[in-house]
Amino acid sequence: MNEASAQMSDNVAGDYGKVAVSYIRVSTKEQAERDGDPEGYSIPAQREANRRKAAAKEAMIVEEFVERGESAKHADSRPELQRLLRYLKDHRVDYVIVHKVDRLARNRLDDTQIHWAIKQAGAELVSATENIDETPSGMLLHGIMSSIAEFYSRNLASEVHKGMEQKAKTGGTPGRAPLGYLNVRKVNSEGVEVRTVEVDPARADHITWAFSAYATGAWTLKTMAAELEHRGLTTRPPPKLPGRPIKYNSLYRILTTPYYKGEVVYRGVSYPGRHRPLIDEVTWSRVQDVLTSHATGEKQREFPHYLKSSVFCGKCSSRLIITNAKNPSGKIYPYFVCLGRHQKTNNCQQKAVLIRVVEELVEDHYRTVQLDRRLADQIEAMVHDDLQSFRQAADTERRALSTQKERLESERMRLLQAHYAGAVPVDLLKQEQDRIARSLAGIEQRLDASAMQFDAFDASLRRAIDYAVNCSVGYRHAGSLPGGSQVRRLFNQAFFVKILVDEDTVRVELAEPFRTLLGAEAAIAARRHAQVAAADSEVDVVDAAPESAPSATDESENEKPTTRVVGLKLATLVPPAGFEPATKRLEGSCSIP
Repeated sequence: MNEASAQMSDNVAGDYGKVAVSYIRVSTKEQAERDGDPEGYSIPAQREANRRKAAAKEAMIVEEFVERGESAKHADSRPELQRLLRYLKDHRVDYVIVHKVDRLARNRLDDTQIHWAIKQAGAELVSATENIDETPSGMLLHGIMSSIAEFYSRNLASEVHKGMEQKAKTGGTPGRAPLGYLNVRKVNSEGVEVRTVEVDPARADHITWAFSAYATGAWTLKTMAAELEHRGLTTRPPPKLPGRPIKYNSLYRILTTPYYKGEVVYRGVSYPGRHRPLIDEVTWSRVQDVLTSHATGEKQREFPHYLKSSVFCGKCSSRLIITNAKNPSGKIYPYFVCLGRHQKTNNCQQKAVLIRVVEELVEDHYRTVQLDRRLADQIEAMVHDDLQSFRQAADTERRALSTQKERLESERMRLLQAHYAGAVPVDLLKQEQDRIARSLAGIEQRLDASAMQFDAFDASLRRAIDYAVNCSVGYRHAGSLPGGSQVRRLFNQAFFVKILVDEDTVRVELAEPFRTLLGAEAAIAARRHAQVAAADSEVDVVDAAPESAPSATDESENEKPTTRVVGLKLATLVPPAGFEPATKRLEGSCSIP
C-alpha cells in the first residue's frame, strides 16, 4: 500500500472508529471460475458474510485479500495471505475477518503462526460464521475448530489417495495426463459425467516421433528439443497464455514416462492403463537403452560418438574424451584424449589418438573375439541338455505345488461350509483361515519362483552364441546401416566392460556371457593342444613297443562316447545366477556344485 492508502485507512479509522481487512479463499480454480464467472459462487458469498460481520463490529473494511484457487495446505504458498501479513505490519488494523477458521489454515502449526502474527500487529482474528474471540471459551473454540480443520484436511488427503489408487488399479489416470493426451469430461448414456483420457491430436504424433527418433541413438536431448520446437510441439497452454517449447529436461521426463507405452504408475506401482499407447514396448526399451548409455558417464554435448563411455585409457584406465584439433589451414582432426591427463589428476603420459584410428582398432579386434562355429554348437548342445534337466525338475515341482494348492483350497471351502453349519466357531475359523492363507501364499511364491521361462532363456542363449559367432561381421555391417552408430554402441556395451586403448593397440575386458563363452573357447583350445601333444608322445611309445602290447587305437575303441565338451563344466559356463537370475528353489535343487 502507498502513503495515500495509509492516510485513507487512518481517515476511515477516525470516521468509523474501527478498521478491518477481509480475507477470502477458495481451494480450487473450478470454485473460483464456476459458470464462467471470474469469482464463481463462493467468493461473493464469503465477501458478503465478512461485510456483515464488519458491520456488526462497527468496523469498515478497507482492504480485501482474495485467494483464488490456492490450497491451504501450506501458508507460504498463498501470496494473498503473505500480502495480508505484510499489510498488518505497515497499517493499523483492528480486525482480520475470515469466513471460517479453515479458510485461514488447515494445520495447527500454520494456524498458531498466523494467529500470533495477527496479534503482534495489534489486530484481532474474527470469524464471520464461528463464535471465536479472545475470551477463554472463544480461544477454546478456536483451537477445536483449527484441529477439526487439520483432521478434515488429512482425512480428505487419505481418501483422495485411496480413490486415486483404486482408479489406477482399474487402468484409469489419476491426476493430469502427460503431454500428448487430454483429460476430457463426457456424459454417458445415463447422464453421468465420466472423466477419461483421449489422445491429443495436436501433440501425440510429435511424441511418437520423438521416441522413434531417439531410439536410433542419433539425437541428444538438446538437439531433439530444438527439432521438436521447429516441428511446432509446445506445452498445453494455460488460460490466456500461449504454449511454450519443450525444454530438454522436460523431454527427458517424457522419454522416461511409462504412460506412453500404456502403463499407469501411481506411488511407484505400475498398472495396465485403459488409454491408448503412443509407442510400443520395443521402442520404449530401445529409448531406455539409449538414455542409459548416455548416462553411463557419457555426456552428449558437442561431440557425441558411439565409442564414448566404452573406451578407456590403456595406461591409467581413465575415460577417453573427445577433443578437436585444428591445423593452420583450418582442417579439424578429432582425437580421443585421456581424461586423467587432460584434467591433470594423474601422471598419465598417454598421447592423443585419432578417433578414426580407434574405430579401426576396435573393428579389427572383433575378429579376435569371434567364437568358432563348431565350438559354439558344442556349447549350445551341452547347455541345452542341462536346461532340459532343469525344466523337468521344475515341471515336477510345479505339479506337486499345484496339487498342494488344490488341496488347501478344497480344505478352505470345507471349513467355510462347516462354519455355516455351526460346527466351527468364529475364532477357530479365523485361526484356520490364517493358516491356510499363509500356506497358499508360500505355495504361490514357490510357483512364481519355479516358473522359469525356459524357452526365453534358451532363445537368449542362442542369440548370445550367434552374436559371439558373427560379432565381427555384424559390427562391420552396422556401420553402414541407418542408426548404425547406436547399434555399434550397443554391440560394444554388450560385449565389453571396457575397451582399453593404447596408442596403436586395444585390449578389452569382456562382459558376461561373452567372457564365459570366449573363455571356454580358450580352455578347449588349450585342452586340444594338450591332447595333440599327448597323442604325438603316445605314437612314439607305440612305435617302440613290442607287437603283443595293446595299441592306443584298441584302447580308444573301448572308451564310452561322451556328449560333454572336454575341459568344460556347466558351473563355469553358466554360474548359479546364469544369464538370468536363478530362483531360490531351483538354485537349491541344482546338481551343480
